[in-house]
Amino acid sequence: MGTLDYLLHGLATAAQWHNILFVFFGVLIGTVVGVLPGIGPMSGVALLIPVTASLTAGLGAEEAATSSIILLAGVYYGAMYGGSTTSILLNTPGESSSVVTALDGYQMAKQGRAGAALAIAAIGSFAAGLVSLIGLIFLAQPLSAVAIKFGPAEYFSLMILGLLAISGLAGKSMTKSLIMTGTGLLLATVGIDNVSGVARFTYDIPELFQGFEFLTIAVGTFALGEVFKTILERDKNEGEIAKISRILPTKQDLKDSAAPIARGSLLGFFIGLLPGAGAILASFFSYIVEKKSSKQPEKFGKGAIEGVAGPESANNAAAGGAMIPLLTLGIPSSGTTAIMMGAFIMYNIQPGPLLFSDHPQLAWGVIASMFVGNLMLLILNMPLVKVFAKVIETPAKYLLPLIIVFSVFGVYAVQYSTFDLMLIMICGLVGYYLPKHDFPLAPLVLGLILGPMMENNMRRALTISNGDFMIFLQKPISVIFLIIGLLWVLIPLVLKLKGKKVLVNEEG
Repeated sequence: MGTLDYLLHGLATAAQWHNILFVFFGVLIGTVVGVLPGIGPMSGVALLIPVTASLTAGLGAEEAATSSIILLAGVYYGAMYGGSTTSILLNTPGESSSVVTALDGYQMAKQGRAGAALAIAAIGSFAAGLVSLIGLIFLAQPLSAVAIKFGPAEYFSLMILGLLAISGLAGKSMTKSLIMTGTGLLLATVGIDNVSGVARFTYDIPELFQGFEFLTIAVGTFALGEVFKTILERDKNEGEIAKISRILPTKQDLKDSAAPIARGSLLGFFIGLLPGAGAILASFFSYIVEKKSSKQPEKFGKGAIEGVAGPESANNAAAGGAMIPLLTLGIPSSGTTAIMMGAFIMYNIQPGPLLFSDHPQLAWGVIASMFVGNLMLLILNMPLVKVFAKVIETPAKYLLPLIIVFSVFGVYAVQYSTFDLMLIMICGLVGYYLPKHDFPLAPLVLGLILGPMMENNMRRALTISNGDFMIFLQKPISVIFLIIGLLWVLIPLVLKLKGKKVLVNEEG
């Protein structure tokens, strides 16, 4: 049987009434999981594994496994979409990959364009789902072979490139952006060292032994930072709320978003293949690409619809891309797919090269269900855009307590720590004062997220080379990433210096 025959059989499996129910249940829970700060797809999938075992108790072994994985996959990509809702409406990233969406999505909401932002997020998510599905069908085997060639040196250099790229584009001053990137990396080193077990920068404070939780820093700086800004600058704003002008995007919005959705979908899919990179890097890289390729880069951060369309497509496509190493190689490329691999093993099914030959019904059923799930997400969320958009019209006296409740609930549900509640308040003040003085928050958050991954990959690379740092220059792909990163920082500096010399000569 050919690929298309297998796909048709997969569609027949996904179209069974109980599997349609499982897909619907999965994407619905996933959307809710994405909306609530702190839960995220990883926690959502982990919590539902025991539930799926109960729900599929009356089915055969293979059918039970297929239905369970279909539901868990629905939660995964449903959460990727749901995270955008609170990012756009409340500046509260529901999920780590939604941080980038908040940069322009929230500004659009403040301008009365929340409906257009939410609709474009839904359309971009659907388009990205289709791209990743096509990729899963035709490119699974060859792309997995390429992805597995990425060693620790290549991953380290890729993350260096990511940090330098966001530092080169975020904010008005590259120096301030690099300071924020460095601060994020420093914060990432706090806690117990995974290799030596030594406490670093903890100062004998027990709460610091586990390090700073990404969620606490992100929710504090973005969400509570906005709360403090509204409270402290109330006299200037006079509490005005932008009215929602229209719910659906205009023809111009769709035209402006078409290319970013296409680019974000492709970029996200390929980055999703790489273990450890996933949706976070995909959304950041997509934002960088859109800002760099735009004829008006200055509009980014002020409500550019491209800044929502690209990253939202990228993080959804990354979810589909992450399924390829899991299904074809048995290698999970993210925390969520690692938990999904545990679900496979629970049903005595080993994901990997033999999955498609030994269990074609399961493999192709899961792939086909992703199309059904993305269609359901679009049908489910487009009518809700109007409902969601009304949130931004809520008067500040009701909206601010709501944001605080979301933030406190999200952080406390994950950490169970009063220390983290105090920390988000401090981060809220930091999130108010730093942007006011042109210190961008995005590099800080990205440094905090990528710091541990960078450190682990650097150590693994140095272990392989017996401590020789030349390994990063001996690997061709690693060298290419480092050179691009260096040029990304140096070229704007050289152009700036040339501009200054020309100005001095003209004045002289």
